[in-house]
Amino acid sequence: MSMVKTDKLVFEYEKRDEEGNVIGTQRAIDEVDIQIEKGRFIAILGHNGSGKSTFAKHINALLVPGGGTMWVGGRDTKDEDELWNIRQSAGMVFQNPDNQIIATVVEEDVGFGPENLGVPTKEIWQRVDDALEKVGMTEYRYRSPNKLSGGQKQRVAIAGVVAMRPECIVLDEPTAMLDPNGRKEVIRTVRDLQKQEKVTVILITHYMEEVTDADYIYVMDKGKVVMEGKPEQIFSKVDLLKHYRLDVPQATAVADELIRKGFPVSAGTLTREALCREVVSLARERGRIQDPLGKEVYRDEVKSRPDGDPVLRLKNLNYIYNPGTAYEKHAMKGVDLDIWQGEFIGIIGHTGSGKSTLIQHLDGLIRATGGELFFQGENIYQEGYSMKTLRQQVGLVFQYPEHQLFEADVLSDVCFGPKNQGLSDEECRQRAKEALQMVGFPETLYNASPFDLSGGQKRRVAIAGVLAMRPKVLVLDEPTAGLDPKGRDDILDQIALLQKTTHMTVILVSHSMEDVARYVDRIIVMNRGEKIFDDTPKRVFRHYKRLEEVGLAAPEVTYLMHELRAQGIPVSTDITLVEEAADEIERVLKQ
Repeated sequence: MSMVKTDKLVFEYEKRDEEGNVIGTQRAIDEVDIQIEKGRFIAILGHNGSGKSTFAKHINALLVPGGGTMWVGGRDTKDEDELWNIRQSAGMVFQNPDNQIIATVVEEDVGFGPENLGVPTKEIWQRVDDALEKVGMTEYRYRSPNKLSGGQKQRVAIAGVVAMRPECIVLDEPTAMLDPNGRKEVIRTVRDLQKQEKVTVILITHYMEEVTDADYIYVMDKGKVVMEGKPEQIFSKVDLLKHYRLDVPQATAVADELIRKGFPVSAGTLTREALCREVVSLARERGRIQDPLGKEVYRDEVKSRPDGDPVLRLKNLNYIYNPGTAYEKHAMKGVDLDIWQGEFIGIIGHTGSGKSTLIQHLDGLIRATGGELFFQGENIYQEGYSMKTLRQQVGLVFQYPEHQLFEADVLSDVCFGPKNQGLSDEECRQRAKEALQMVGFPETLYNASPFDLSGGQKRRVAIAGVLAMRPKVLVLDEPTAGLDPKGRDDILDQIALLQKTTHMTVILVSHSMEDVARYVDRIIVMNRGEKIFDDTPKRVFRHYKRLEEVGLAAPEVTYLMHELRAQGIPVSTDITLVEEAADEIERVLKQ
């Protein structure tokens, strides 16, 4: 039986002018036909603005069709008498768990849904016990949700939905804000629910690795379903997915590169394990298996330090939140760090490791409770030091850049920083236009309201607003979270180009191991407020087992090379990029 079924579903958003008058419509869902059977694991993929989130909101009847029909569990979502039943049968989990958690204690939050459904008190507590056990959060039941990591909060949000006993759970980018370990936790949780409890799971995501074992995938573009099929069918069409601003799992990307090099590898190979089997088979045919292999092969890099004094120097920096209270937390412990002009640095760490606390010290938003911080040789904590000057030189773009936008139009927003520097209106506009060009923002939208822009466009405007002040150091806290793969690559390519052409210091905080491997020259790893690694990407990712212990990981291709070597194929394991992996496999197979 169908859990979700649509017949020529249509939905249009109204466009309004500044006075609130309707001036047109925008079609977000365009005659979509989808049928999802009960108990299945379904993925919906699509770029930002493709219509996938709008579709998800129809499943829970948060939105009502403008045309066509949607049935959930056989009930028509346009039938107001059925709304209560539909919302009981379909639960939603959103991108940011903080928007979904309302109680001050975990178990009360999980019980909130059943209580609103009028479930008797005794049964509520049974459901809370059951839901917490299913998501592996029983030991945290008496904790405050705001003391949990991102992955733990998201599991609490899922438990809150599970406790309502829905037949279907819709997850709209539930892992966008999480570290690698948190992402794994959440996906494992929903897969267990789907397999053991026969709950229908509909997952919307930009992480392709999360859907390689889905039962079926739908790809949306411009409000329509443009591709559908099993994962191997969808991911075998690498170029078509790129056309739709999407990506493929890293194993699939390596397989695609090998096919282009002329090797007989299956298109649409989904996992490291499957690709490993194929490469081992090719190596065996060509007599390239060696057993036993010597120790790991690393291509040693010379780690050079730039000349001169560091632009930023942190000496024994400590920070304690809520000192002297029951909530006291030592968020930074004795951090020593030198950062030079022109470096491109990545900062990684699990949720709550101290990354955001660290970067908020760099422009004086947080004052250390111990230690010293020097900018261009001056101690910023000395009496009379101008924090205004520091903040004009160290620009910070927050995790949700849209929270940084507030002016009536884009150009005015980007002019705000230079205006505060005391520049003339003409100079401000000149700098704003330059900064917007630097981030590739279209001139046709300079007069648009920042609030009418897409997620990727808002990020560009927020970054331009900081660049217009011409800082020496640009700090970006998760600038690509929630963006589709093409939007992510566009912004990071633009930042990398800026860093090379302007010799600006760029500090990138990220949860994506693949992104830091591709873009940065140096990685700083934080764990529980301490710096545990500070080295080149290749050297840091050699310690993949230690990184896993602290909630992180290495890029997928790094694991692939270790697995190939374990099978007797003499590849270098110092590989962090897809292209490098394909070249190294080619080198060994053609030796």
